[in-house]
Formats: sequence, structure tokens, C-alpha cells
Amino acid sequence: VQLQASGGGLVQAGGSLRLSCAASGGTFRGYNMGWFRQAPGKERELVAGITWSGLNTYYSDSVKGRFTISRDKTTANARNTVALQMNGLKPEDTAVYYCAADPRDLRLSGPSAVDYWGQGTQVTVSS
Repeated sequence: VQLQASGGGLVQAGGSLRLSCAASGGTFRGYNMGWFRQAPGKERELVAGITWSGLNTYYSDSVKGRFTISRDKTTANARNTVALQMNGLKPEDTAVYYCAADPRDLRLSGPSAVDYWGQGTQVTVSS
């Protein structure tokens, strides 16, 4: 089972980045997917999540209105890919971003109980 994340990079404040995560090698039917981030010296925190159906999304207060999580709903296999569009980036968004997949609501499972993690991708926002 593998979650492959991509799309991080360096951007100026106010800019945009798009992260993508593709799950493979296992059965992810029914899995919620989402993104956590971890800044140096801080705990890993949930940024955004989306249900298997793609109909329900949730965001941390710090990114609400700026970030959008989406999931391809065209086919069951396509739902194994999730994207995070990040607009209006701020220096405080700087962190390593991790893709996650879990059958439970990511708000309830928490970082310590997530079934699968991606390798992390660095997002750096300069002021």
C-alpha cells in the first residue's frame, strides 16, 4: 500500500500551490482521505479531509476559505486520488504536508491512528 504525494515547493506569500496524492497497492474503498501538516517544533495537525463519496469536506479554521480539497469521483479507482488546492498562502502555512487515508473520520482518528501515510512534501511560503 502506498500513498504518493506530490506538488510541494517554494512560493511567495499570496501565491498558490496544488498538492496531489495517489493511493495504490490496496483497497481504499470507503476510505476517507486528507492532508495533515507538521511545522518544525509543532505537532502534526489536520488541514483538510474528504469522505469516500467526495460529498463531505472539512477544514481546519486556519485554512478555511483558502484551501480546497477534492476527490475525483468519476470512477471507484479515480477516488484513490485526492488534491489540495492552496490559495492565498501565508508564511505560517510553511510545513511538511502529509497525505493520509483512513476508514474513519480523520477528525476523530487523529494522527496517531491513521492507517496510511504518504511520504510528505515540503511547502515553503516566503514573506
